[in-house]
Amino acid sequence: MIRVRMSSSDVHYGGDLISGAKILELFGDVATELLIENDGDEGLFAGYKKIDFLTPIYAGDYIEAMGKITRIGNTSRDIVFEAYKVIQARKDISSSAADYLEKPILVVKAEGTCVVKKENQRK
Repeated sequence: MIRVRMSSSDVHYGGDLISGAKILELFGDVATELLIENDGDEGLFAGYKKIDFLTPIYAGDYIEAMGKITRIGNTSRDIVFEAYKVIQARKDISSSAADYLEKPILVVKAEGTCVVKKENQRK
């Protein structure tokens, strides 16, 4: 799990909206950590089977991204990912206002496959 604050440098669209690609970048980092833990190697991301963008993300929001390996093949690893908004920017109140969310909001979920070459697997 990683927690990241979306900043103004992450904004891609008007209204301080963050691109969904930023969350996929976080999922890539989560996958790398999972593969190192599982195989002792960073591996490579082969592709996504499914991606659902559920809620907009804005500059100032805090996002937690997490993943879990659901299947281990000879070289492939299937992973499910979820990203939650845990702190929400409140620019409607002031430029620095934010709310800690008692119930995090699921913003993106995805399923993907990574590959670790047999010769690189150390565990």
